[in-house]
Amino acid sequence: MSKVKQDAASVAPSRRIRHSSVTFTIVNCALLVVFTLLIVVPVWNIVISSFSSSKALGVGVAFWPKEFSLDNYTYVLKDKTMWNALFISVAKTAVGVVCHTLFCALFAYPMSKAYLAGRKLYSAMGIVTMFFSGGMIPTFLLIKSLGLLNTFWVYIIPALFSYYDIIILMNFFRQIPDSLMESARIDGASEWRVFRSVVLPLSMPGVATIGLFHGVAQWNDFMTTKLYVNNEALYPLQMRLYDIIVQSQAATQNANMGHLVLDTTSRGVRLSTIIITVLPILVLYPFVQRYFISGSMAGAVKG
Repeated sequence: MSKVKQDAASVAPSRRIRHSSVTFTIVNCALLVVFTLLIVVPVWNIVISSFSSSKALGVGVAFWPKEFSLDNYTYVLKDKTMWNALFISVAKTAVGVVCHTLFCALFAYPMSKAYLAGRKLYSAMGIVTMFFSGGMIPTFLLIKSLGLLNTFWVYIIPALFSYYDIIILMNFFRQIPDSLMESARIDGASEWRVFRSVVLPLSMPGVATIGLFHGVAQWNDFMTTKLYVNNEALYPLQMRLYDIIVQSQAATQNANMGHLVLDTTSRGVRLSTIIITVLPILVLYPFVQRYFISGSMAGAVKG
């Protein structure tokens, strides 16, 4: 009889654990659904609004396009400045990712070696840059003195260094067995050859991770243009989107009905420009997602 009571007493806690686990799963799923809807619904509204006519935008749209129209996209794609801005955005993102990744890798490789002289000092200096900057005005004066104002390289050179990305690469480089690099050196490989043929290929998840980080940052950046570039031929897509938003906000200040069509039209152009701006990142992200997940986890946890 006592044995039966002991078995019943042991079963009761397990049932409570299962019940609490089911409750947690239900609550967790409900919260995830809510947060997903908070993200998806506004994006979906932007998409369907961009495919609606200016008249429908003046009335308002629900969950499907009203008076389906491609006029907004036609207007944007016919604008030659948009194509030039797209070229600048693609060029500065591609060149920026390659230069930034290579520069950080060249810095992180010697920093990953314990025998590097002055390594602790360099690390302390790098950590300081993660929390403090020179400020807007000193940075502007520095870029002006370097002759980077109104040049394409103002997008590339100031963004070469990021100690956060260097830490990620350092952790990857430390995981590579020294025996592999010693074997390459015994075969006659120079330090550059070891870095190029052994270290970088084995650290591709980390390289892809910081490449994605910097690529998204370059693609979304417009403050660099706003502060350091006056030449409209060097405007990227984000700056053109900023100009469209400013112009549309100025148009909405006119309260008379004669400006209603202008307001709704500018809104449609603004929304279609947002879709065109976001689309390349959405297309690219699935191809580098697996590198991004493994790279960010390994670079942050291991070391």
